Amino acid sequence: MANELLQEWLAKGEEELRSAEYLSTMHHPTPDETICYLCQQSAEKYIKGFLFLMDIEPPRSHDLEELITMCAPSGIDFSPIQSKIQTLTKYAVMTRYPNELNITSDDMRAALQYARDIKDFLLTAITV
Repeated sequence: MANELLQEWLAKGEEELRSAEYLSTMHHPTPDETICYLCQQSAEKYIKGFLFLMDIEPPRSHDLEELITMCAPSGIDFSPIQSKIQTLTKYAVMTRYPNELNITSDDMRAALQYARDIKDFLLTAITV
């Protein structure tokens, strides 16, 4: 049962990342804010899957920095993805409402790469 729930977290993260990647291939206007939001959501699911693996109930929070802090008991050094976590965190809520983020296509491409990097980092941590 536990393995099934972990797989569900990871599958949801993968689904959101694939959706973001697909949307990034659309012709103009590219929905950059939506893609950034999906990248944040994907990273969130991978982190929450890692928390679940550690027997920590993932909170109902979109703050990736808070979630990574909860991973500290694992002893894993998350510094390689820390700046990526900080960048993606702001896309959790601000992209869903009119705001002044002014997300560019460069931001969107970076968000896609950051989400992939976080996914790879956490999948490696899960299999170690």
